Amino acid sequence: MTEHPHVSGSYWLQTAPGPDRTVLENDLRVDVAVIGAGVAGLSTAWELARAGREVAVLEADRVAAGVTGHTTAKVTVLHTLIYDKLRRTRGPEGARLYARSQTEAIERAAGVVAELGVDCNWEERSAYTYAREAGHVAELRAEADAAREAGLPASFVTETGLPFPVAGAVRVTGQAQFHPRKYLLALADDLLAHGGHIHEHTTVIGLEEGEPCRLTTDTGATVTAGDVVVATHYPVFDRALLFTRLSPRRELVVAGTIDAGRDPDGMYITPEEGTRSVRTAPHGEQRLLIVTGEHFTPGTGDTRSRFQHLADWAAEHFPDVTLTHAWATQDNDPTDTVPLVGPLHPGAHHAYVATGFGGWGMSGGMMAGRLLTALITGEECAWSELYDPRRLRSTVREAPSFLKHQAQVARHFVGDRLRPPPPVEALPPGEGAVVRTGGGRLAVYRDEGGHLHALSARCTHMGCLVSFNAAERAWECPCHGSRFDTDGKVVQGPATRALEQREI
Repeated sequence: MTEHPHVSGSYWLQTAPGPDRTVLENDLRVDVAVIGAGVAGLSTAWELARAGREVAVLEADRVAAGVTGHTTAKVTVLHTLIYDKLRRTRGPEGARLYARSQTEAIERAAGVVAELGVDCNWEERSAYTYAREAGHVAELRAEADAAREAGLPASFVTETGLPFPVAGAVRVTGQAQFHPRKYLLALADDLLAHGGHIHEHTTVIGLEEGEPCRLTTDTGATVTAGDVVVATHYPVFDRALLFTRLSPRRELVVAGTIDAGRDPDGMYITPEEGTRSVRTAPHGEQRLLIVTGEHFTPGTGDTRSRFQHLADWAAEHFPDVTLTHAWATQDNDPTDTVPLVGPLHPGAHHAYVATGFGGWGMSGGMMAGRLLTALITGEECAWSELYDPRRLRSTVREAPSFLKHQAQVARHFVGDRLRPPPPVEALPPGEGAVVRTGGGRLAVYRDEGGHLHALSARCTHMGCLVSFNAAERAWECPCHGSRFDTDGKVVQGPATRALEQREI
């Protein structure tokens, strides 16, 4: 058994730290305010600035340091197995629009890299969705056929660059991979050069829609804007109840060096084995192997054992790998497969949202930037209806996933309160648990010095009980994916308020 590396943080963040941006301290008036500085938010802000709008980006943490800073960073239109499903649920035209919108987003990013001269390790690669079990071959053939019908350079193959045989794979040529932080930091610099504003460590806590809209922040400053874009991965303002249509999913990543000659020369993913995703990146004379998988709902199960499983899998198939990094990422799966990009709710005229990229936020976020810019500037966009968040969720095609997600949320909301809590005395250093006291349920963490830290166990988003992730030392909400550090501070939304401090 290979020992997995300690959760060290994202390779992308460590190798491209980027400059600090100022906190918003004074009131600001702009044409458009964008909440969130990930790939969707920055792509939208950059496109709008290029269209002549004055834009302000407000980020609760740091630029491209959230989900985007922990991605696998594949820039591809091949989103595991999607085109055959789209062909059945949205028709052949829906599948074509999806393929075209994602393709044009990737072409746009390649153009940006060339125009700005961004040194972000942009490499063209083929993308593969593979299976090792023969029972999945028919599904792969159908996907390859649907992807070709949608206009993509797709084919069914039985040979890949992976160090093990496969039963079959869908291959799409002409895709890309890159260093996401280097790309987005360059985008941020160019945004500032075009008169934009970027403020870090500024949490937006209030949105008043109108003409104009008004944002309030935790710093006390306000932002007045003609239009507002909510690009916080999981919407922090959800007036259309989008949380009922989004299912949070967490995945683990291990990375390490391999000899360049062992590079599988492609970007690979399989839905088998709890998902396995493989790609490499430049690393001096070697390559950095990046393996992702072990997906799970935040706040459930043993994350340490999952890291171990992933590290063992990497070492089994790439025996010369020297694992150096481990981190985790989080995605939101929409119940009907397609991201939600467009007006925030049915009555919205100046508020927009981008969410639900289902693990494919690189091309999806770039697409969202172009789509939202078209909506705000009054241009036509052929695929706006496909991604419109106002599409009916009561359709037959979405009902099974919608009901499954709601059942899971209800199970956690009720079941987690019935589970017998462990005694506080049993908590070893570095561990946390939800315990019951006279004052209710508390989220208690024992630090390495043996001191106890107590918080309210109720997530500040909608009141579900949090659970402790020992590998990452964070409190996580299994209902909607909010995450908090051991002091209760929000690490990841949709929650915007910290867990309340308690005495024990």
